[in-house]
Amino acid sequence: MGMSVGGDNEEGALMSEINTTPLVDVMLVLLIIFLITVPVVIQTVPVEIPKVNNIPTATKPENVALSVDTNCDIFWGLQKLGSTDELREKGVTYLLAEVEKQKAAGTKIELPEVHIRGDANAEYRCIGGAIFAMQRAGYQKIGFISNPLPGTVPTR
Repeated sequence: MGMSVGGDNEEGALMSEINTTPLVDVMLVLLIIFLITVPVVIQTVPVEIPKVNNIPTATKPENVALSVDTNCDIFWGLQKLGSTDELREKGVTYLLAEVEKQKAAGTKIELPEVHIRGDANAEYRCIGGAIFAMQRAGYQKIGFISNPLPGTVPTR
């Protein structure tokens, strides 16, 4: 608390010093309230997040390689497709041909996978449209091809 004892102050003069004690008291009370309420406010559901190891994929020749660039252009291999409808139609045709080829060979039928390379600056709707078109075409395994961070690729 600030108190003047003696000195130059006249009886009616204003005190030019700021009393900081009430300010410190208020700040301490707010700090205590903050420390008590933060653990109550931050509530999370206990979930075990999976730990991922990057494993190089074994690319089979029958797998479908799609690329999506920043202009929403979709490429099947190196061939540019006009729309997601064209992608779906080409996907259905290719899937039926692969199934027929495996039936004729007498092997166990394994559906080809779709590997999508999406540009980092592409809009999500572009890549999402390609995913949706391939799902509607009947493909069950759709994955993304990405560049792993340096030092995270396991060596064999």
